[in-house]
Amino acid sequence: MAAVPANAFDLDRHFNQPGDILIADQFNNRVIEADPDGRIVWQFGLGPNDFSPQSIIGCNDAQRVGPFTLMAGTGTPPGVIPQAPNGAVDNRVILVDPFGRVVWQYGQFGQTGSGFNLLSAPVQSTWLPDGHVLITDQGNDRIIEVTLEKKIVWSYPGLNTNAADQLNSPNSAELLENGHILISDENNNRAIEVTRDDHIVKTFTAGGTLGAVAFASRLPDGDTLLTDAGNSRAVEVNPEDGIVWQYYTDTDPLSVSAPAPTRAIRLRDGDTLISDQFNNRVIRVNPEGVIVASYGLPLAGGGSIGNNVGYSLFSTQDGLYSPYDAKVVGDYTGLTPPIDFDGDADNH
Repeated sequence: MAAVPANAFDLDRHFNQPGDILIADQFNNRVIEADPDGRIVWQFGLGPNDFSPQSIIGCNDAQRVGPFTLMAGTGTPPGVIPQAPNGAVDNRVILVDPFGRVVWQYGQFGQTGSGFNLLSAPVQSTWLPDGHVLITDQGNDRIIEVTLEKKIVWSYPGLNTNAADQLNSPNSAELLENGHILISDENNNRAIEVTRDDHIVKTFTAGGTLGAVAFASRLPDGDTLLTDAGNSRAVEVNPEDGIVWQYYTDTDPLSVSAPAPTRAIRLRDGDTLISDQFNNRVIRVNPEGVIVASYGLPLAGGGSIGNNVGYSLFSTQDGLYSPYDAKVVGDYTGLTPPIDFDGDADNH
């Protein structure tokens, strides 16, 4: 397929270094890679005023797959940002090479649907060890697994017609080592673990306290880390759904009232990387709840979206715009690795 590279600069020699941070900078319509100090070493997308297919509009998720980058363009709803008062439709999951060339795509720019090669607000995508792609198709209330030939080989809820088991605006899906799928069922205020034959085997609600579950991942010790956007927190629960750790992102006096964090990802060293969406920052928090690194401009208050919006080709410290997702390159703690690292025929 024809594509135009959306890089703003030649490939940096520090591209794809373990420890770098990959950020889905949502309303800047881009994905960036930054070194631990915040220096931007790679970018796909042309910025907050570009709403063409050369950018990834309203990007909600990004994952590094070898030297390639998988990203989910959800589009921008009407009335959210001044750059697109009428909204902008982008329903694509794309895989791009280091030079910004699209090498695979599912879904269409400017089109919404549920038929062949069509999506509606695909908020997250996961590259599976067998080369399939798991897509959270939020607007269609489904999770689908597609092959590189664009064939749907599994979906949830699939054949499950039980009313209580249906999804309501799902926000993520990860493949677990046991073969089950962990889904953040956002507007049902829960995360669920489902089998390949479409049955729910576990439900997590943090004791009934969750609201708007934006992400869920299974930690190596068996706990589950949840992003509770409705309560502006990251919360870890044990297998019995008891809270063992939590961190709130709205306690700073200059925080917006409802920052709605969208990703909380546990790192190999025990820190947690949080995409603090409407505070326009990504923060790294240690187990004691201390911020040890922050990316984006300092907090400056504001309404629904903070007053610290920024855009730069050179440094995250010059600003982000509602970052939705952040991951550390090479660190798949709690996540589905894109390859089977240990050769034991599973995903860990």
